[in-house]
Amino acid sequence: MTPQGDPVFHTTRWTDVLQARQESGTALEELCQRYWYPVYAFIRRRGQSTCEAEDLTQEFFARLLAKRWLDAAEKDRGKFRTFLMMAVKRFLANEWDRSRRLKRGGDAPTLSLDMVDAERRFVAEVDNSGDEYLLYDRGWALTLLAQTLRRLEAEIGRERFEILRSSLTASRGEFDLSRAGLALGLSEGAIRVAVHRFRKRYRDVMRDEVAQTLSDPTDIEGEVRHLIDILAQG
Repeated sequence: MTPQGDPVFHTTRWTDVLQARQESGTALEELCQRYWYPVYAFIRRRGQSTCEAEDLTQEFFARLLAKRWLDAAEKDRGKFRTFLMMAVKRFLANEWDRSRRLKRGGDAPTLSLDMVDAERRFVAEVDNSGDEYLLYDRGWALTLLAQTLRRLEAEIGRERFEILRSSLTASRGEFDLSRAGLALGLSEGAIRVAVHRFRKRYRDVMRDEVAQTLSDPTDIEGEVRHLIDILAQG
C-alpha cells in the first residue's frame, strides 16, 4: 500500500494481474475472492434460482481461474469490474453447458463463497437496484465500501472506528464532537483533528481500493465518482 497521505497510486493489483497473467494466479484469485458477489447478484437478477446462481458463479470463477481467459484481458484493459462483467456475459451466453454442471459434493469449488450472506444481500438490494447491470455495479460499490471500512477498522481499532465512523455520513454540524471526544478522552480541538484525519484516511483508502481494480491509475477519480453515484441511487 502507498504511504498514508500519498494521493497518487503508481501501480494497481489489476495491473499486476495483467502483467503476470502467464504466471501465478494468486493476484487474480485474490481479486475474485473479494469481488465475486456482484457476479452472483447479476446472475440471480437474470432469473436464476439461488442454487442455479450458486452453481453458475462457482463454475464461472473455476473456469476464469483455471483457463487462460486472461489472455483476452488486453482488449478489455481498464477496469477489473468491466472485465468481469464482459467475461460473465460471455460465459452465460456461450460457455455454460447444463449437462456438465458440477454436482454438489463433486469437485471442490475454487473459491470459498458465503452464499447465505450473498442471498441475504441480494434480497435486501434487488427491489431498489433496477436491472441486472445496476445491481452488478451497486454490488461492486458496496463490496468496495465494505473493504474500505474493514481496512480503516483494522488500522485504528474497533472502538475508535465505531465512534468515528458516523462522521463519514453526518452532515456538517451533525456529528457530536463533544460526545466523541469524551468517549475517546480527547479535547475538542483534538477530536476535530481526529475526525479530519479519519475522513481523509477514508478517502485515501477508498481510492486505493479502487486503484487495485484499474489498470490505469489516472482513471481513479472517474471510477470513484461513478461508484458514489451508484450508491446514491440506492
